[in-house]
Amino acid sequence: MGILNFEKLPASTLIGADSSTIKRVLEGVEYEKEYRSKIRLTKCIQSLLAPLYNINTRRYEAMPVPATETAPVFIIGHWRSGTTFVHNVLTQDSQFGYCTTYQTVFPHVMLWGYPTFRALVKLFMPSTRATDKMELGVDIPQEEEIALSNMTPVAHYHFLTLPQRMEYYRDHCLLLDGLSDSELNEFKAAMQKLVRISLHVQHKERFLSKNPPHTARIKTLLEIWPDAKFIYLVRNPYTVFKSTRDFFGKTTQSTTLQHFNEEGFELEVLKTYKSLIDRYEEQKILIPEGNLVEVRFEDFEADPVENTRQIYNTLQLGDFDQVRANIEQYAGSKRGFKKNRYNYDSHTVELVDRWCSSTIQRWDYHL
Repeated sequence: MGILNFEKLPASTLIGADSSTIKRVLEGVEYEKEYRSKIRLTKCIQSLLAPLYNINTRRYEAMPVPATETAPVFIIGHWRSGTTFVHNVLTQDSQFGYCTTYQTVFPHVMLWGYPTFRALVKLFMPSTRATDKMELGVDIPQEEEIALSNMTPVAHYHFLTLPQRMEYYRDHCLLLDGLSDSELNEFKAAMQKLVRISLHVQHKERFLSKNPPHTARIKTLLEIWPDAKFIYLVRNPYTVFKSTRDFFGKTTQSTTLQHFNEEGFELEVLKTYKSLIDRYEEQKILIPEGNLVEVRFEDFEADPVENTRQIYNTLQLGDFDQVRANIEQYAGSKRGFKKNRYNYDSHTVELVDRWCSSTIQRWDYHL
């Protein structure tokens, strides 16, 4: 168990951000007095780390650009759709590099000072997520949107810090609508930087992403990596909505710098669900043939080894037999993991029937 309690963080989750990102995210924002100490501590730590960030920036600029890059594999799907489990299964294959939990906290301290800061993060980090008891650790695969939040204002998870702006971050930083060319280029550059640094530090050639916000960004990702491959996960929307509402609600209570209306928050979660799924359905036709596989999480969970074999064959990820033993061992170790159990009250059923009807119809998730 780490020293820090996630539910009582002394600083903002922007603690690993550069000064430009902090300034632009918080510029003109109103926040309550009770959160000012968090902001002061965050800015103080950033000032102390700025010289270290500058060294890392110079190291990155000196890195040679690869002559060829193997296109990443993106695990996508709405939050709470099993993306974490699938990510952890596939990272048993040593060909893949990925964003680690450490990198999400200090993405600017990867090329110089890394061993020292990794040890510090390990000392302070809780061993499990407070919301669902999933394992945490500095080297565990993590979703890169958290790291992007410390690299650029164009990141969806800033809504966890500023929930009163949830609609703005959904439209501009999840769907990437209404961005200027410079903002879109900044997002692309941050993604490329994150991927290149991950692969460089881990001495890997192919990046494996797990990031639900990317579900709505297929067009942009293909502009960066035209041959990118995608694994789309879908799960019972009644479970997904209830789990997402609880997960983001609890997380935001720990990360917020503003008061927020929990009733309105529920509606925003539903709007985000519909926006994310609709955008995916619009853009998935852009994916080259053979580079997309769609999987029901319930099927994957029932037989992760066979479903992983099918994913490897469809996307041509390599010789599955070479990694079968590692995947079987990991999947076997997770049997019996106690997940949260959900009962669907009439209020939840009514909301999901209204907002998630396309998923219910297409994937036959009728109650």
